[in-house]
Parts: sequence; C-alpha cells; structure tokens
Amino acid sequence: MHWQTRRFRIDLSRPRVMGIVNATPDSFSDGGRHDEARGAIAHCERLVAEGADILDIGGESTRPGAPHVDAASEWARIDKVLAAALTLGVPVSVDTYKPEVMRRALDAGADIVNDVQALQMPGALAAVAGSGAGVCLMHMRGEPASMMDLACYGDVVAEVAAFLARRAQAARDAGIAADCIALDPGYGFAKKAEHNLRLLAGQRRLAELGHPLLVGWSRKRTLGDITGRPVDQRLPASLAAALRAVSAGANVLRVHDVAATVDALKVWAAVDAATIPAIE
Repeated sequence: MHWQTRRFRIDLSRPRVMGIVNATPDSFSDGGRHDEARGAIAHCERLVAEGADILDIGGESTRPGAPHVDAASEWARIDKVLAAALTLGVPVSVDTYKPEVMRRALDAGADIVNDVQALQMPGALAAVAGSGAGVCLMHMRGEPASMMDLACYGDVVAEVAAFLARRAQAARDAGIAADCIALDPGYGFAKKAEHNLRLLAGQRRLAELGHPLLVGWSRKRTLGDITGRPVDQRLPASLAAALRAVSAGANVLRVHDVAATVDALKVWAAVDAATIPAIE
C-alpha cells in the first residue's frame, strides 16, 4: 500500500510517523510553544531530525471546546511555517477544514490536506480535487466547540466505518484519486473514553475500507482517564496506544513525540523481522 501526495508517493510497507506542529496559542497539549513562526519552524526541523516521515502543520486548535478562528488568522499563523517546512525533504500536511486555507496552502505547495471535517465544508471537495494532493478524511461530529455533546453511539465501530466509507466515496466522486485518500477514525473527537477504546478494539474493520489508516492517540484525554496522568506525562500510554493501533492496521501515526515513537516502531519491526532459531 502507498499514499500518493503531491510530491511524494509514501511507501506504507512500514508504519510512518507524522509529526505534529501546532502553530497555535491554545492547543490542548503544547499550546503556545510553537505559535510564533520561528519556534514552529525550529520544531519542524527538530521533528525531521528525529525521524518524522511527514509534518502536519495546524493553525487552529481542535481540542474540545476550542474557539473558532477565522481563515485569515489561521493562514497568518501557518504561512511562513509551511514555506519553511516545504524545504525539509518530507511531505507536508496542513491541518485545516476551511476551503480558503486549503486553497492557499495548496497554492503554496502543500502535499496533503488533513481535514477533521472530512471535506464536508462547502467548497472543500472542490478545493482539493484536481490538485494531486493527498487528503486525510477524519470522523467527527459537529465542531470542536460542541462535539462532545454529540458523543452518543449504538455501535461506534460500524457508525465510524459507515461515515468514512461515505466520505471516501464522496472524495472519489469529486475526482480525488483513490490512492490519495487516507482515513482517520478521529480518536477523541466526539467520542468518550469508552467509544475510543471500543473503536481501537475494532479498528481492523476500518483498515478494511481500502484506504490507508492514519490515527492520532498521542497524549489524548482517554489516556489520562486510564492512567491518571496529566498531558505532559502520557508518553508511555501514547506509545502503547500507538503500537496497539499499528497491530490493528494503522499505517500512519500522528504524534507529538516523534523520536520515542520512531524508536518504538524500530523495536516492533525488529521483532517482526527476527528469525528465531528452534530450541533443541
């Protein structure tokens, strides 16, 4: 399997790591650390040095309850960061649901559009279609400010799978090539801890939809609910969830802690590749 993007055909014969770059003042995990262009650019460089296969740049927080940011302000946060990231030799994704920001990012050369709204905003499909860019379609209900009010499911795996199948079909119908499309279950988005865990347990069903699966468990609230740890102490839990996701078919891990995730995947791959001699 591969994921076709504008400049890169990403080989998915092994799991890939997408490094998160939050150019925002209010991200749930690292808000304010990289909200100035210089700091965000330095963070991009650091993540690539740590082994990131893809960079994902966002200019608006999508944490629960996050306030809306207008398109002009969002673009102003990421403009210079995107330009610098595009020189680093890896695919660059822009995390946005606004068609105006998508168009400007694609005009600037972005490789991937990562949309928490799965290209449902009016004009979003048209903004991406014909660009040759990769796209990630995520499951979420409502908007970040209200999504947790909509966290009610009968069968969360079946409902998320059906939504993602519909959105992938809509993207293909709009002219987006099938091999440009990746899917994201949206862990933590309009989902309580029990939904996230059931979804992870049944994630293989999503991997069978025929598109690469991109997942983000890094530092999520559910991990805090399980361990009792605050956001900055959730690395072990994040790695455990990431490896569980890989075992259930995830192709791309969207993470804050790139170096640690890369090391964990190296160990995973080494064990998979090892030939264990018979014991006599």
